[in-house]
Parts: sequence; structure tokens; C-alpha cells
Amino acid sequence: MKISIGNIFKGDKVIWMIFFFLCIVSLIEVFSSSSTLTYNKASYWGPIFKHGGILFAGLICVVIVQNIDCKYFKIATIFLILLSVITLLWVLMAGQSTNGAQRWVSFFGVQFQPSEIAKGTIVLAVAQILSAMQTENGTEEKTFKYIMTISVPLMVLIMFENLSTAMLIGVVVVGMMFFGRVSKKKIGKLIGGVALVGVVLLMLVMLVGKEETVPNGKNVLTEQVEKKESPGLFDKIFHRAGTWKGRILKFVNNEEVAPNDFDLDKDSQVGHANIAIASSGFIGKGPGNSEERDLLPQAFSDFIYAIIIEELGLIGGIFIMLLYIFLLWRAGRIAERCVNNFPAFLIMGLALLLVTQAMFNMMVAVGLAPVTGQPLPLISKGGTSTVINCMYIGAMLSVSISAKKKKPINRLETEKIKTS
Repeated sequence: MKISIGNIFKGDKVIWMIFFFLCIVSLIEVFSSSSTLTYNKASYWGPIFKHGGILFAGLICVVIVQNIDCKYFKIATIFLILLSVITLLWVLMAGQSTNGAQRWVSFFGVQFQPSEIAKGTIVLAVAQILSAMQTENGTEEKTFKYIMTISVPLMVLIMFENLSTAMLIGVVVVGMMFFGRVSKKKIGKLIGGVALVGVVLLMLVMLVGKEETVPNGKNVLTEQVEKKESPGLFDKIFHRAGTWKGRILKFVNNEEVAPNDFDLDKDSQVGHANIAIASSGFIGKGPGNSEERDLLPQAFSDFIYAIIIEELGLIGGIFIMLLYIFLLWRAGRIAERCVNNFPAFLIMGLALLLVTQAMFNMMVAVGLAPVTGQPLPLISKGGTSTVINCMYIGAMLSVSISAKKKKPINRLETEKIKTS
């Protein structure tokens, strides 16, 4: 068999172009925004070499997954559900904490986030349920029940350690049910029920969130007051309540603060992100010329979009946003060409997952949403999230390959069948 570029990079060329553009931006901006890592590790090239290696591993995953036929994804569903449940319980009971969030587990020296696996698992399961229960007039009555049975327990397990991720996947599931022709009445009831539960949880968070007095005399919200004795189950579950409460209060506080009175030590992420965006101008300061990267915590991860705008300007920020929008649009076009329902729902679910997360990240960076800790897919520095997001791209390309097999004659035959 002759090896060529076409044999390696199969599938939809537009998705490949978007993927490579995002990877190029990732290499440039992660290198630019990793000055703190460079200083801490005393290595100028170390952080970017590591990130480049992760992107290369992700590229290999894309090439491998794109060659897997869509029907085999169904076989993996039950195993991924079991893996997600086990690892989510594992991280809840004995996970490793980084930056105050207990989201990681380590397996044979490899550290990963179970929530990243669970997100794709939920999309895969929902796509399979929707495809199996389609009728001429929508989906069967039990479709909604089956989707809730699978997705809600996983989202609850995710919620205790990563509330924003649970909210993200909830939005994606609702979007998939809408495209999957689930009863609008049931979707409406679900949204109303979620809103009610959200109000209750909000009240609980505001009541449970702890405050701690720090040495300078200021009261700051913390995730959990340190205790000598081991925390109980309630404390384990709601140990992030203080963080959630602090972020909510900061976001809803509309009081204008004079620049000289703004506390950059307390609100460093929001403050330096605003400075980066406000000082960017139309064309930005140029790649590598960011002034806020040394001051903005997680500049290479959660707030990399602010650095992108600072260096590439408004034009660069809009360009990145359009890449994700084009990814969703292209997924919709491919879904229209799919003969079977499962690949169509799968590609739409994965595209919604990536694009919704990207929009969350961008909204946080520009101050339109409270800080959530969501990285920018395929751009932010990461390990597990980057590789798994590359697998999502590979699955989308796999769907595009099968969709290309649909011949025009099949469409004509289908129309004849419908009219007969």
C-alpha cells in the first residue's frame, strides 16, 4: 500500500484545517504565555517542548481514531460508562488536588482528569440512545428517560469537583436532545427543573461557603477552612462551595471600582485579564509581546484567550472565535450527509461539546461569565484534555469519512421512497 498525505490525513479537509490552525495558535500562545513556567523550571524551551510533544501525541490519536469505523464506537460505550463511574468515584474519594481542585487521579504515573473521559462518554451514550429510538414523528416516549438515566448520575459525580464541566455537559445534552427531536415539552420541563434545582443549589452554596480571616485582616472566601480532624462526607462533597460562592459574588457585584482602588492581589485573574484585553488595540501587540503574561495566573490555560487578544488584537480574538463556529457549522453539514442517525448525532454532540467549552472560556476571559476554570479546547496548555479533545476531532473525522461514502443515487432513491 502506497503511503501518502491523503492516506494519513483522511476525512473532511475543513476540519483538518481548523484543527491545524488551532494547534499552531496553541504552540505560539502557550510558548508566549509560559514565562512563569520557564522561570520556575529554569528551562527556556522545556515547557513548549512538552506542550509540543502533547500536541504531537494528540495528532497521532487523531490519525488513529479517524480510521476507526463509527459502528465500533458503539461497542466502547458500556466500557467507557463503567470506566467513567469508577474513575469519578475514585477522584471524589482520593483524587489529587491541584490549584484547590481535586480533579486528578494518577494511574501508573499518568495523571488524568476523569471528567474529560466522562464528557465524551455522555455524548457517545446520548448519540446512541437518540439514534436507536428515532421514529417518523420524533423519538419514542422512553428516550428522555433513558438519556436522563445515563447522563444525570455521571453529571452529578462530575459536579462535586467541577461544577462548570457538569453545567457544560448539561447544555450539550439539551442541545443533542433538541437536534434529536426529543419532545420539546419534556425538554422545557427539564430546563425548568434544572433552573429550580439551580436556585436551591445556589442558596445552599451561599449558606455553606466558608469565610476565613487571613493575616492582613481581610475576609476572603476559601474552598474549605483547614481542620485538624479529617473532613466528613458533607465537607468532602461541598469543599468547593467557598470557591463557587466567591466567584458568584464577584460576578454579580456591579459596583464600579476605581483603577487605583482595584485589588489586583485578590482579583488578579480578572484584573490582569481586563488589562490585557483593554491594552490590546485592534491589531494587538504582536506574538510574544504580552505584558500581562507574567502577572496573570493560568495565562497559558484558563485565561489564554486574554493573552491571545492582547497579542493578536481584536482581529485575532474574532478569528479564533470564528474557527470554533466554523467547526460547529461544518459538523452540521457533515451530519446532513450521514445515512445513519448515530454518526450524525455523534458528530453534532462532539462539536457542541468543543464549541460550548470554547465559548465558556472566551466569555470568562472577557468578563461575560464568572470564572469557571474551563480551558480553551486545543489551544490551552494541558495533558489529558488536549489528547482527549484530539480524540474527539478524530471521531468527527471518522464520521466525515463514512458520510463521504453516501452517493447521490442513494439520495434520489430515498426521495423516491418518500414520495411513493
